[in-house]
This record gives sequence, C-alpha cells and structure tokens, in this order.
Amino acid sequence: MSRKKYHVTKSGDGTWKGTAQGGQRASVVADTKAEAVRKTIELAKKQQDSQVIIHKQDGKIQEERTYGNDPHPPDG
Repeated sequence: MSRKKYHVTKSGDGTWKGTAQGGQRASVVADTKAEAVRKTIELAKKQQDSQVIIHKQDGKIQEERTYGNDPHPPDG
C-alpha cells in the first residue's frame, strides 16, 4: 500500500490549505499556517500510512512528518 501524502501550502488568497497529493480541492482550509498544519495532521493520522509535507510561504519544503509504519525511522 502506498503512503497517502498531504501538502500544506499557502493559497493566493492568503489562506493556508492542506491538500491530498493529486487532489483537485483542499481537504483543509485555514486562516493560519499553524491551524492548517494541525488539521491536516489530524486528517493524516486517520489514514493507515500517511505523510504531511509542510511548505514555507515561498513554496519550498520546510518539514515532512510521517505517520503510521515509517520504513525509514531515524536513528536514536
């Protein structure tokens, strides 16, 4: 089974959104980045294996979080 990925990005209208990779519409829309991240993580945790990719305002990846069975857990 492949990992479901969600991206948290800033919209052109100034809101933040959480969208499933390949999705046409946002699953989460929020006024703040923190709120969008929180709600997207809640959604991702309901999936078997998922990943949340958090982007900066300029679109670059800031952080990735993995939930479920991580095939590459960090040492320590």
